[in-house]
Amino acid sequence: MVEADEVALAERLIAFDSSQPEGKLAAAEFVGGWLAANGVEHSVVELNGLPSLVATAGGGARSVIWSSHLDVVPGDPRQFQPRLEQGRLYGRGAYDMKGALAAMLGALGELAADPVDELQVKLLIVADEESEAAALEAKATARLADQGHVGEFAICGEPTDLQVGVQAKGALVLTIEVEGRSAHGSTPWLGENAVLNAIDLYRQIGELPFARERSELFAGPSVNLGRIRGGDAVNRVPDRCTIDVDVRYLPGQDPGEVLRQVRTLGGSAQIRYHIPAATVHPQQPHVQALRDAVRAHRGGPAPGVGRNGASDAAVFLARGVPSVEFGPVGGDHHGPEEHVEVESLRTYRRVLVDFTRALRGIGDT
Repeated sequence: MVEADEVALAERLIAFDSSQPEGKLAAAEFVGGWLAANGVEHSVVELNGLPSLVATAGGGARSVIWSSHLDVVPGDPRQFQPRLEQGRLYGRGAYDMKGALAAMLGALGELAADPVDELQVKLLIVADEESEAAALEAKATARLADQGHVGEFAICGEPTDLQVGVQAKGALVLTIEVEGRSAHGSTPWLGENAVLNAIDLYRQIGELPFARERSELFAGPSVNLGRIRGGDAVNRVPDRCTIDVDVRYLPGQDPGEVLRQVRTLGGSAQIRYHIPAATVHPQQPHVQALRDAVRAHRGGPAPGVGRNGASDAAVFLARGVPSVEFGPVGGDHHGPEEHVEVESLRTYRRVLVDFTRALRGIGDT
């Protein structure tokens, strides 16, 4: 096997517009072809109408999971033309998380050629992690886990800047309908604008008691107005508005209590989807081994950190599998200048391999 170039792999992956179904199919086909060409055992499973891949290196009674996704949020067409500038690789998904996936593929190929005794690494690659259309338990990662693809530890390759994410906020995404009173557009004072009422309600969410709480790893929850739909004619005061609000609550907070507080503001708030908050002990043996591997390659401390974004780590934690988020260095994920640091991809790959080899000294805990 020729050693993989994780940067070239990342460039190829970024070029697929995997925010769209046809791009997801093409990206999965490319990954499957790469695995086959490099002698890595794998299977393709259709889940939720999209292909997921399970690739393995080594064998034995013990297993660890690397969890990844090849889908991305939509972007400008130019973002699917990867570019290298001053040590950074730019493009949609470079940071979240095609760069990490490319390095995981390289690391898996390396471990397939020289496996760790009695230890199997499973790389799960799904195409619907970014989707909001299904509840967490209906997504491909959860369905793969329910098919038996779990282990003694799981790493989700989400963006962490080579820090180990031991906590992640929960995502409580709400659809809220707000009412007003219609009137002619020339006499708005005779009506009550539902769009303005909805914006006021959104702002009030940020002043609720839950939103003012703090924790050791987080400065507080966040509240984002993601979508707003209201009005049907420019010359009529809108009497109804619907907003989708993304609430990221802290580990330890009760999402039911968050929802109760939001409902005190009026409107009709319903859960669109929910991803639980995630927590694993920073001194858990596998977490400590990963932190040691990071420290060996970067020097200095390797703290356990909190992550603002939710991830599929919650899937494994719900099944009793300790799980963390861990990914390369980059920035502006989901933004116009999304990028990953090229050197960090190489470091990330080396950390994954060294961590896996270090598991010889750790029992199944």
